[in-house]
Amino acid sequence: MASLSHAQSTIAEPVVRPRPRTKPHTKTRTKTRKRTQARARGGILWIAISGILLAGVVFVNVAVLRLNLSLDSTNSERTKLRAENAALQSNLSRELASSQIQTRAAKEFGLTYADPSQYGYVNLGKK
Repeated sequence: MASLSHAQSTIAEPVVRPRPRTKPHTKTRTKTRKRTQARARGGILWIAISGILLAGVVFVNVAVLRLNLSLDSTNSERTKLRAENAALQSNLSRELASSQIQTRAAKEFGLTYADPSQYGYVNLGKK
């Protein structure tokens, strides 16, 4: 029985398995590096494309703002011209009033209105 008690009294030491030495896999590491580099390039490419698109949007907005400013100045100029035209038309209609023209012609030049029944016509076509 001594062998039985001896077996019970000794504790089995844990089995230490040797670690397998891993050799650096150059193929897998280079593939991984290439993948990460490709992903980084793809990210940089998307950032560049997004930047170009945003610059285009900003350019279009600036162009539209410039057009709006020129349109606004043109509209204000048009309003001023319409007001001037209305004032000139008012002055013209006032000046073209027939009674005023007749009185002015009589005062300045001594002209009077002749009766149409007193007109005489000469026919130059007959000999």
